[in-house]
Amino acid sequence: MTKSADQLPKPVLEKQTPARALPGDKPLSDKVESMLRVDHAGEFGAVRIYAGQRAVMGDTHPKAGLLKHMFEQEEVHLDKFNKMLTERGVRPTAMGPIWHVAGFALGAATAFMGEKAAMACTAAVEEVIEDHYQEQLDCLEAENAEPELQETIRAFQAEEVEHREIALQHGAEETPGYPVLSGLIKLGCKAAIEISKRV
Repeated sequence: MTKSADQLPKPVLEKQTPARALPGDKPLSDKVESMLRVDHAGEFGAVRIYAGQRAVMGDTHPKAGLLKHMFEQEEVHLDKFNKMLTERGVRPTAMGPIWHVAGFALGAATAFMGEKAAMACTAAVEEVIEDHYQEQLDCLEAENAEPELQETIRAFQAEEVEHREIALQHGAEETPGYPVLSGLIKLGCKAAIEISKRV
């Protein structure tokens, strides 16, 4: 007589154990500290870029309202990471004085090139930041760790995507030499991220 499916013995499932850390892997606490340091540096740089663009384009420029909107959102991001660094006793990057000058210079230089170049700068920077935030989320989700930080990163990532979309809608890709300009800015942003993680 054939047994029904519910009468058959249930297979024994092996209990899965979490993947072990490999030799040389950083502890999660070190990874989170690095994340906070680089996120703070990135938001600081973004504030300085928008400050440079606003200084050149002025308050009467047709894009002044857009720049103000994005600048103010980046200030909120920076304030949040300032608070998190203080609460957790994490030092900011030692590159702060350089990012202070470099961010403003990048914003001012692209604004001098015209409003579309300023938007090209925004699109490039925000694309790098969006991807960077996603890497952090993937890491934290895999570890099932830091729910508050995950929530913060998701919220800020959504606003960075909004900034990129605004820039694309306002002519970023119409900038003469856009692929070269965008590529150079992305390269600089990625280098700044790697440096800020460590220094």
